[in-house]
Amino acid sequence: MSDFDLDLRAVEEHIDEELELEGSIVLGVLDGTTSDDEWLETVSSGNVLVLCVEGEVNELASGFARDVKEAGGNLVHFRGFLIVAPPGVDVSTDRL
Repeated sequence: MSDFDLDLRAVEEHIDEELELEGSIVLGVLDGTTSDDEWLETVSSGNVLVLCVEGEVNELASGFARDVKEAGGNLVHFRGFLIVAPPGVDVSTDRL
C-alpha cells in the first residue's frame, strides 16, 4: 500500500469556493423594446444574456455593448443571437 494521503474534505471545500457562481442565463429578444439600462443591470448582476436579435445587432446593442466590454464582459454574435456575459464568464468560440 502506498503512503498517498488524500483529504477529500479539503478538496471539497476548495471546489465549493471555486464554484461560487451567481446569476442565471436570461433569454430575451433584442429588438429595441428593452432599455439599454435594463440589459446592463441584468449583466451587472452576474447574469448571462442570450438575446435573439431582431434587426441590426450593431445598432440595437450600441447602447450597452461598450459598457459591457469596458467592464471586462464578453459579447458574441452567433447565428442570430447575441450572447452577453459579465466579467469573469468567458464565452468560448473554439468550436465554431
